[in-house]
Amino acid sequence: MKLSVMKEQIIDGLQKAAAIIPAKAGAAYLRSIWLRADAGSLSVMATDANIEFTGRYPAEVQETGLIGVQGRAFVDLVRQLPAGPLQLTLDAESHTLLLEQGRRSYKLPVNGEEWFQNFSAFPEGEAVTWSGDFLQDLLDRVVFCISDDDAMDAIACLYMKPTGNGRIDVCGLNGHQFALVSFVHDELAARLPQDGVLIQKKYLQDLKKWLGVDEIELNITDKRLYLRTLNGAESLSLPRAGHQYPDYNVFMSRLEGEGASRLTVDRREAMDALGRILIFNTESDRCTYLDLSAQEAQLSAQGQDTGSASENLEVTYDGSIRRIAFPTRNLMEVLGHFVSASVDLTLTGAEGPCGIRGSDDPDYTVIIMPMKVSETTYYSEEDV
Repeated sequence: MKLSVMKEQIIDGLQKAAAIIPAKAGAAYLRSIWLRADAGSLSVMATDANIEFTGRYPAEVQETGLIGVQGRAFVDLVRQLPAGPLQLTLDAESHTLLLEQGRRSYKLPVNGEEWFQNFSAFPEGEAVTWSGDFLQDLLDRVVFCISDDDAMDAIACLYMKPTGNGRIDVCGLNGHQFALVSFVHDELAARLPQDGVLIQKKYLQDLKKWLGVDEIELNITDKRLYLRTLNGAESLSLPRAGHQYPDYNVFMSRLEGEGASRLTVDRREAMDALGRILIFNTESDRCTYLDLSAQEAQLSAQGQDTGSASENLEVTYDGSIRRIAFPTRNLMEVLGHFVSASVDLTLTGAEGPCGIRGSDDPDYTVIIMPMKVSETTYYSEEDV
C-alpha cells in the first residue's frame, strides 16, 4: 500500500473511528483502525464488534492494499500533525506503516489483512432520506430519559415505532421518567417494522458524534440500523435489540383522564428557583416540595445540615392536589429540554405520573414521577 492524502480531509473520519474502538479489547481486529487504499480513495474502518463505521476519502493511491494500525495511537499522531499532505507507505518486510510529512517520519506496527473481517454493507434498496439535525434534536430530547443499566433490557433502549398515517413515536424510559417525541415522516414510517425498532443507549452517543446537520440516508434490516451520508462517503451501522418494549400508552392515557390537575409555570423562573432550592437538598432528601394554590406555588426544601429554603412562584393552577414533591435535579433537567416560555404540568395524583408539555414544543411530552411526600422534623440537642 502506498498513497498520499490530505490530513484535513481524513482527520474528522479518523476521530469518529477512534471513538468507536473499545478502550480495552483483546483482539487486534478490534483495537485497529483499518485502512484500505483503492483507486482514488482511502477507506477508514473501525468496529467494536457491534457498531461499524466506514469513511471513504479522496487520496492519490500508487499501490492498493489493506492494513490495520493501532487505532488510538495512529489517530493521536495524525491529529497533532499540521495540515497538509501525508504519505503512507507499507513496508512489507518490516511489517510497519511508514507515515511521512515533510521532514517528519514515523513507523507504526500493522496487522495484515488476514485479521480483517468484512463489514456489513449498507442495503441499497428502499433507503430513506432524513434530516441529520432533526435526528440530533430528537436524540437530545429523548436519550436523557433512557436507563443506563443494560440489564434493564428494553428500557435501556431508544424505541422508534410507526403509529399510523405516517406518524412515528420515538421514546425513552428509565422507570421514573419517560420522554416521547412524535413526528410525521411518511417514507420512514412505511419502512419501519410495525413492532418498532430498539437501539441500545450505549450506542447512541457514537451515533450523535457521527451525525451532522446534513441530510442522511437510513435503512433497516432484521438485525441492524444503517445510516450514511448522502454522498456515500461515510456510513454507520448499529445492531437492533430484540426486547419487547412496554406499552407506554398505559401511562400516557392517564394524562387525559378526568380529575387531573393542571399547573402552568414560567419555565425559566421555575428552573432558576429549582437551582437555588437544589443547594438545600441532601442525599436523604433530594426533593423540592410544591404547595399549590390557584395563583401561587411555594417551592421548599429542608435539610438537617443545609438549612431550609422557600420561594413563591406565580402560577396558574386548577386542581385538587395541594402538595406534591419532585426530585429537584431531575425536574430541572426535564425543563431544560423544552424551549417554551411556559410549560404545563398535568398532575394525575400526588404520587401519579406528571406530564409536562409546552406550546412551543409541539408533539413533545415528558413524564416524571413524583416522590412520596413525607413530613420530616429535625430536632436539635436543645430540643432533646
